[in-house]
Amino acid sequence: MRTTPVSDNLIQVTRLHFVNAYLVREDDGFTLIDTTLGGAADGLIAAAQAAGGAIRRIAITHAHNDHIGSVPALTQRLGDSAQLLIPELDSRILAGEHVVEGKLPGAWPKSFPALAHERISAGDRVGSLEVVASPGHTPGHVAFLDTRDRSLIAGDVYTAYGSLAVSNHFYWRFPLAAPATWDKAKDLESARALRALEPAVLVVGHGPALPNPSAAMDGAIARSQKAIG
Repeated sequence: MRTTPVSDNLIQVTRLHFVNAYLVREDDGFTLIDTTLGGAADGLIAAAQAAGGAIRRIAITHAHNDHIGSVPALTQRLGDSAQLLIPELDSRILAGEHVVEGKLPGAWPKSFPALAHERISAGDRVGSLEVVASPGHTPGHVAFLDTRDRSLIAGDVYTAYGSLAVSNHFYWRFPLAAPATWDKAKDLESARALRALEPAVLVVGHGPALPNPSAAMDGAIARSQKAIG
């Protein structure tokens, strides 16, 4: 597991060379955004400790296995000392509700324990982070905007291997995102909405951080529009 400082308040934690979680520094410790695949609990806790704090909140961008895989183990290890927050629609899907028509693509847990958690939606605050609706990759997908410095944690709306890309169409540098995307048109709408936030730094679930990402986001949106017509 590799840790990469992105800013004074943001640390990227990369597992298996391709999937990211993020530690966001707050006055009381860290908010952990996503948890990578199963088996990462000890490494994520150790990464927070090495950075000088404890994990106080676990907030999820979306409920695919590579983002929530270590949630059960983390909640067991951390107990009541850490709050768990999951986007509302994806939380309902994990609970077995049918919130959209048809079969959902992507790697969803076959079963998920009924863990105590809070459902989050657009406009909510998680410490210094504002929750931003960004559906498309999954029905309930959210992003997180740091109100202190406009760092944007965008989950899987974009990927950043090679050129920045919207996750709704095939891109050979990271081909796993497109077949896991639920609604291509909504995903593109969310990419545009995140671009309109004028982030200072963009970080994603797969790939390196991008400072001053506006031009790269514009290019990714244009390629996405062309790809899906």
